[in-house]
Amino acid sequence: MATAISQDDVNRAVWAACDTFRGTVSPDIYKDYVLTLLFLKYISDVWQDHYDGYAKQYGAAPDMITELMRSERFVLPEGASFYALYDRRHEPGNGERIDKALHAIEDANIGKLRDVFQDISFNSNKLGEEKQKNDLLRHLLEDFAKPELNMRPSRIGNLDVIGNAY
Repeated sequence: MATAISQDDVNRAVWAACDTFRGTVSPDIYKDYVLTLLFLKYISDVWQDHYDGYAKQYGAAPDMITELMRSERFVLPEGASFYALYDRRHEPGNGERIDKALHAIEDANIGKLRDVFQDISFNSNKLGEEKQKNDLLRHLLEDFAKPELNMRPSRIGNLDVIGNAY
């Protein structure tokens, strides 16, 4: 089992992510980006933790695991996870990729997430011109990839890291 995480660990990591925006974007704007990415990271970690648990339990039965994953609290479409975005962070188009991932997640969870991401665009000019925006979002993805922000349920237990971070 991974080392337990504390709310202070999460809060420090979120604060560090805010530092990525400081001096570039207004605080009343960047909080939406940071909290949205925190949510994406959290559901990605939960998804991966559950997937790994099913894989351990059922072994080489990918169809069964896929079926079990459809009944998760949040469905995470292929290519829409935090980790898929992180893997491509050095490519141009981070803002557009993040927006597409959020819309795919919203569509896959329409009953729970209808219009949740409609007012935020990671591809917005508020984040600067394309190169600056891409670099800013790459840094933000890297901020959330730090080990201290591993929010898998097997690590955080019953801690409400999202609610407490808000």
